[in-house]
Amino acid sequence: MEDHSKIGVTSIMHLPDDCLTIIFRALDCPTDRESFGLTCRRWLHIQNFNRRSLQFVCSFNILNPSSLLTKSLDVHTVHLHRLLRRFQHLESLSLCGCAELNDSGLTRLISYGSNLQNLNLDCCFKVTNYGLSLVASGCHLLTTISLYRCLGVTDEGLDTLATACLYLKYVNLSYCSKISDKGLKALTQRCRQLQAVNISHCESINGVGFEGCSKSLTYVEAESCKLNLEGVTGIVSGGGIEYLDVSCLSWSPLGDPLHGLSFSSSLKILNFRMCRSVANSSIIAIAMGCKLLEEWNLALCHEVRISGWQAVGYYCQNLKKLHVNRCRNLNDNGLQALRDGCKSLSILYMNGCVHVTPFALELFKSQRANVCIKEVEVMCISPYFPFR
Repeated sequence: MEDHSKIGVTSIMHLPDDCLTIIFRALDCPTDRESFGLTCRRWLHIQNFNRRSLQFVCSFNILNPSSLLTKSLDVHTVHLHRLLRRFQHLESLSLCGCAELNDSGLTRLISYGSNLQNLNLDCCFKVTNYGLSLVASGCHLLTTISLYRCLGVTDEGLDTLATACLYLKYVNLSYCSKISDKGLKALTQRCRQLQAVNISHCESINGVGFEGCSKSLTYVEAESCKLNLEGVTGIVSGGGIEYLDVSCLSWSPLGDPLHGLSFSSSLKILNFRMCRSVANSSIIAIAMGCKLLEEWNLALCHEVRISGWQAVGYYCQNLKKLHVNRCRNLNDNGLQALRDGCKSLSILYMNGCVHVTPFALELFKSQRANVCIKEVEVMCISPYFPFR
């Protein structure tokens, strides 16, 4: 008879770390993952080792920045240091809304940031160029960084970051008022894998910093900037732009600022909302040259007249969404040109077009029943971008 007293008892605790790691990674329930480390110190180590993402719970609403004045997340340096020491293999870290965090809080990234690929510093108002130098020193694999409203960051800090983090692909600089074309040029010239840049509301950038950018750059948001002709030329100089938002620009009152500009033939989404000076010549040139356009926002583009609308209808056969809200010079003839053309159109955003008669609108609906007319005014629907 077998003596069971001599047989060793085997349990899950006898499994090697690599087996426990497989078990941990197979857990689908977030609660189970969080509870895994409560079993013992060894299991806690497994949990910490496999943690890849860390995001602070913050009540700050990025669409309502004023909310940060009364509801900010108080993250002190010591708190962040403890967490980075505990989770040493993070690939994604979000400190969005940590308004009290200063440069010293980022010191541990030098030691524990080697795996970090995504970093969000939105509204970290006390982070300056020195803080970015710490990021640059420890996070050489960084591909995504968001510096929304980081008012202490200047061209010098962006230059330091671009020198060390050559794999950057997605960069958000919106509302960074101290960034100019000098810093932007350092970014576009050194980071040759750059795919998306947001410079919205950067009043010191006119766009020339994009000159000579790589073809990998496909996405640029430049809402409410002061771009000039050379600046827009710089943006499209790489030849790979697919998404371009130049809405609400401070255009020159002297005429069409885009006259004679050759846009990228790869453009798929173009936002001209509130570009009131853009005239027919530019609209015709874009319609003829950008045959891949799928969405075009021309809301409040008051200088587009019948020849412009005819060009859109005739040449933009791949266009699926068109915004014409409150266009003063869209009339029945212009709507007829869109009705007879734009064979792929599925959504027309249209309201406030005072020169379009109810009869012309009903005729459009009856002949193009496949087109949904929406009376709301929205921005262009963007493709994937990490910081939307």
